[in-house]
Amino acid sequence: MATVTAHRKILVTSALPYANGSIHLGHLVEYIQTDIWVRFQKMQGHTVHYVCADDTHGTPIMLRAEKEGITPEALIEAVHKEHAADFKAFLVDFDNYHSTNAPENKELAQSIYRTLKANGKIATKIIEQFYDPVKKMFLPDRFIKGECPKCHAKDQYGDSCEVCGATYNPTELINAYSAVSGAAPIRKETEHYFFKLSECDAFLKQWTRSGTLQGEAANKMGEWFASGLNDWDISRDAPYFGFEIPDAPGKYFYVWLDAPIGYMASFKNLCGKLALDFDEYWAKDSQTELYHFIGKDILYFHALFWPATLEFSGHRTPTQIFAHGFLTVNGEKMSKSRGTFITARSYLDHINNPEYLRYYYAAKLNSSMEDIDLSLDDFVARVNSDLVGKYINIASRCAGFIDKYFAGELNVAAIQGLVGGAIASGQIISESFDARNYAKAIRDIMELADRVNGEIAQAAPWVLAKDETKKAELHDICSRAMHGFYVISILLQPVLPALVSRVAREFFAKHDDFVWADLGLIPSRINPYQHLITRIEPKAIAAMTEANKENLTATPQVTAPVTSPVEEVTLSEAEYISIDDFTKVDLRIAKIVNAEHVEGAEKLLKLTLDIGEANPRQVFAGIKSAYDPANLVGRLTVMVANLAPRKMKFGMSEGMVLAASDEKGGPFILSPDVGASLGMRVK
Repeated sequence: MATVTAHRKILVTSALPYANGSIHLGHLVEYIQTDIWVRFQKMQGHTVHYVCADDTHGTPIMLRAEKEGITPEALIEAVHKEHAADFKAFLVDFDNYHSTNAPENKELAQSIYRTLKANGKIATKIIEQFYDPVKKMFLPDRFIKGECPKCHAKDQYGDSCEVCGATYNPTELINAYSAVSGAAPIRKETEHYFFKLSECDAFLKQWTRSGTLQGEAANKMGEWFASGLNDWDISRDAPYFGFEIPDAPGKYFYVWLDAPIGYMASFKNLCGKLALDFDEYWAKDSQTELYHFIGKDILYFHALFWPATLEFSGHRTPTQIFAHGFLTVNGEKMSKSRGTFITARSYLDHINNPEYLRYYYAAKLNSSMEDIDLSLDDFVARVNSDLVGKYINIASRCAGFIDKYFAGELNVAAIQGLVGGAIASGQIISESFDARNYAKAIRDIMELADRVNGEIAQAAPWVLAKDETKKAELHDICSRAMHGFYVISILLQPVLPALVSRVAREFFAKHDDFVWADLGLIPSRINPYQHLITRIEPKAIAAMTEANKENLTATPQVTAPVTSPVEEVTLSEAEYISIDDFTKVDLRIAKIVNAEHVEGAEKLLKLTLDIGEANPRQVFAGIKSAYDPANLVGRLTVMVANLAPRKMKFGMSEGMVLAASDEKGGPFILSPDVGASLGMRVK
């Protein structure tokens, strides 16, 4: 008999994708991982609600909308449609996909804030914050870069270090610069609102060690406790796209305050559609289960800020938080130059079967925070071997004999002795799925497929079919094989929902999808075999990577300063380069929007260049001897746009302007001919 488990009520979320770009294969790891788990739990008969939303607030959204000449609302609406379509295409079946820029989220964010304030967990203080004198705005943490104050890694963001994982205030960065304009930011005082996270230390130490986190995640939290918890700055100054803080004109909730509340808001929106009880899932005494699937890079926010926010605003905290690692492709970070930074839509354009990727990710994923690798060669080999060569091969070899010689009827007597084994296998595999150890589940399922294929090969039904005296044996082996196909299909349904749905309806004449309890049933007949899937052709992978390569993405590794004064070089002193080397250089028409002297520099001017991107470039050029800065503003010139940024004594230089000089004078910047416009590539 199948093991009977108590009925559960479960609310599941995935991290909210930011509404500032397309979904790519790295993002899909999390949503596929979550969707498999949700589908498995629903197959068990549990009540499960899977909700998500676009994360829509913050300065990046505001700046991109400004660049595109549209409102932030128009931008996030367009991105929402794109995201929803991509998730649907990859069979990620949200029960509700919402937006953080929704009335439910505004209401909940303001209500939670007011409760935190009433409970003494909100404070205000005057802080000194970086201000961009060019853009005339306070800079969000992610728009300030500099040297990490803890490990001294270069070019780290203003809120956390991607190298050592430390969090800090932006003003602690060493040699900070604005990622918006490239200007050196100035310090300016402003009043900000803080959540007193430091007062939540005792609660969080207990909560993070209560089984709510993976062991490795809990250990990481221990490191942060050791260094002390800082109060959390939850406000941002106008201009900012987000929700205004109650009774604080010109102050807005920091995106990380209202983003996780978006989980609650999406569920509240679903409650309105399905007449569900919101408090049953979010009240302090809730008996339901709440699970968050996230990437390990946002663990700090979900394992410290979020449970503290919930606890001290009178809500339940998560049952568990499941963190996963990053995706590499062919053993390296996703790369645009190598064509491995692949969007969801580009994958579908070339492979056209999302379940191949779902299967491959499942075969790699376990319950740890380890990174997983998408080896494109292994991807092709595993899908072709496992899904085509093992799973579908069972039906393609045996279903035709059942249809031709036995009118689709299976020999139930030959199957009855297999049901106990099917239930036992289902129990083992269900434990792996429940624990998110999908890799083990897939290994066990494919071992079962190997056994069935081994029995088919040994019995050789294609030989038995030629002998009238062997028809009973033929019926037995093909019936047993099709039962194996039936069992494997049920076990694979969380991973391959569309394919297995076809199997259930087209082969076994079910009116709906399989449930886990179907392992205890015996199919009595099958319909004629229908073609199900085809192999992946390696040329499709090659075409996909080629289509995703950017022509001019190579970044030269230079040792000489990128802003050194222009030097005279004769042809005899130059080294020959190939045309391939030359095409790596991205020359662009740039407009000089600002030029100024550099204090303490004898030869340099600081130029702010517009090449049609969202953010201007800052470049230091050794042309001071030839130009008055005031005469440069508004001129067009030519710059190397893909030269590696270099941190100089005076700031960050993000390219190089082209100039010429000889014994007669200079250096003189190069200017384009009449008709050229900013952003044009020079060819």
